[in-house]
Amino acid sequence: MKKSFVLLISLVLIFSFAGKAQEEKKEAKKADSGYTFTMVKQLPVTSVKNQHRSGTCWSYSAIAFLESELLRMGKDTFDLSEMFCVRHAYSDKATLYVRFYGKHNFGGGGAAHDVTNVLRDYGMVPNEVYSGNVIGEDKPVHGEMDAVLQADVDAVVKNNNKKLTPVWHKGFDGLLDAYLGTVPEKFNYKGKEYTPKSFADMLGLNPDDYVEITSYNHHPFWSKFILEVPDNWIMDKVNNVPMEDLMRIIDNSVNEGYTVVWGADVSEKGFSWKNGIAVVPDKNAPEMAGLERAKWEKMSDADKDKLITKFDRVMPEKKITQEMRQQEFDNWQTTDDHGMLITGIAKDQNGDVFYLVKNSWGTDGSPYKGYFYASTPYVQLKTMDIMVHKNAIPKDIRKKLGL
Repeated sequence: MKKSFVLLISLVLIFSFAGKAQEEKKEAKKADSGYTFTMVKQLPVTSVKNQHRSGTCWSYSAIAFLESELLRMGKDTFDLSEMFCVRHAYSDKATLYVRFYGKHNFGGGGAAHDVTNVLRDYGMVPNEVYSGNVIGEDKPVHGEMDAVLQADVDAVVKNNNKKLTPVWHKGFDGLLDAYLGTVPEKFNYKGKEYTPKSFADMLGLNPDDYVEITSYNHHPFWSKFILEVPDNWIMDKVNNVPMEDLMRIIDNSVNEGYTVVWGADVSEKGFSWKNGIAVVPDKNAPEMAGLERAKWEKMSDADKDKLITKFDRVMPEKKITQEMRQQEFDNWQTTDDHGMLITGIAKDQNGDVFYLVKNSWGTDGSPYKGYFYASTPYVQLKTMDIMVHKNAIPKDIRKKLGL
């Protein structure tokens, strides 16, 4: 009996160790086949939306940010209207375009501060009250609208009457009403009547609580400057800090429960929506040559690019410096591209930090249901600017910025 018991225990231990070894082997294989992530901090957010065929990421990302702010403040889950902001921003943009005799940026693009400016100047409405979908589509399709609006302001600037008429802007707003719908003066929401202004007051969001921050050394650090990108049509100023402090702000924000509006460039070889990943691969890293050194060293740069963008293994990444950020901005390698929302921090299987990013491209074709993971080097290199609640900024940085 004793021998049988010892034999049974031995068999159990053997199978246990074998099973553990098999699991470890499986995990190692999984790691070799691509990236796996473990969440460190994930913040509550609203559902993923879809900007579809419109250049309105700035509105979707900043509205997602405000919705997350309401959750952080312990308020209800709200679905706010992106198109309310688009309509008002377009109307203001037309005024500025004409005042600059057409020598100014005009179009569907914008920045996060456009949303907080609309909140301050015009209020806010829920999406169910103003969806902007009045042309028979269930999602934004703005190609014709953008072209018609551009043609209209160009005709005004051409000035065939030799002076501006008093009704040109009324005509422009009429086009916006036709394509996006008339903004209601009053509406009912959950049994109460509101105006856009009173609804914004009920939300309790203070536009002055939100600040934008960047990191470029063609202007002095710890100062403000007008970020020289086309979508900053209203020429708002951003706070300028060193790259290390920019990253501290992002990390502190998420760890303290605040999401971050992230303006960045996603037109990079290291960005892959279908793989849910954004990295800055270093094809010259020793680790890369070590994979298949002889074959690797004979490859052309084009073939190396093809290999590293398969995302079938964890790639060594470049070490990012302030100078690299500046060079890519100066050379137009970092462009005013896309607005998104940082909602969490994760680590890959090697322990490297990645940021969980909520996008506005719907959930189709996305392995993470509308989200992706951006590596620390990618965020360091490709961040154009961010918007955060001022209280999310570390105290020493806030003091230097005078916030």
